[in-house]
Amino acid sequence: MLRALGGRTLAFGDLVQSTHDDQVTVQFTLHFKDGSLQDETTVYSQRGNFHLLSDHLVQKGPSFPHPMEVSIDAAKHEFTVHYTENGKEKDESEKLDVPEDAANGLMQNLMKNIAPETPQTTVSLVAATPKARVVKLVISPSGKRTFSAGGSSRQATDFLVKVDIGGVAGAVAPLVGKKPSDTHVWVYGGDAPVVVRVEGALYEGGPIWRIEPASFVFH
Repeated sequence: MLRALGGRTLAFGDLVQSTHDDQVTVQFTLHFKDGSLQDETTVYSQRGNFHLLSDHLVQKGPSFPHPMEVSIDAAKHEFTVHYTENGKEKDESEKLDVPEDAANGLMQNLMKNIAPETPQTTVSLVAATPKARVVKLVISPSGKRTFSAGGSSRQATDFLVKVDIGGVAGAVAPLVGKKPSDTHVWVYGGDAPVVVRVEGALYEGGPIWRIEPASFVFH
C-alpha cells in the first residue's frame, strides 16, 4: 500500500516473485486511485551475488509529471527510454555497460540481505534523466524503529539510502536544488528478514511517499 506521509492512501500494490533455477523474476505494481500506474518487472540471477539481467519500469498517469517507460538489458548492453517532453513523445536508445552491482528493481531483496551491523554498503543505480546516468546508492543503518505486528511490539533496522551523483554534477546539485532526496527502508530481521516500510520518492523531485504492507481484514 502506498500512502502520503499524512496517512492518505494513494495506491494499492502487488508484489509477485517467481524463481527458475538461479533466476528470479520480480514484478511490483502500484495502482493509483487517480488511475496512475507504476509497474516494474526485474529479472536477476542469484548465483552467489545478485546480478541484474533486465529491468522494465513504467510510470504513467497524473501522479507522474514526467511519465516514462525505461528498459535495461544488461546482456545486450542496451538502455532505452520512452518519455514525453513539452507535450511530444520521444524515444532514446543507447549502449550502456550496466554495472555488476546495479540495483535497479532489486532494492527490497538487497536490503533484506544487508546485516544491520554493516556500517556502509554501496551499490549502483542506472537512472533515467532521461538519458542513462549511473549513480551510487550509499546504504547505512540509522538506528532502530518500533512497529506493531500481531498485537506485539517489534523493532526494525532503519536503513538510510543516500544518492551519490558524483563528479561535478554531484557538487553543483545542492546549489541548484536538484540533490536527490534520501530514502528510509525499515527491515525486520531474523531468519527470514522482511521489509516493513519504505519512505522515499518514486521519481526525481517527487514527494516522499510511504510503502508498507496492507492490513488484512476478513469478513
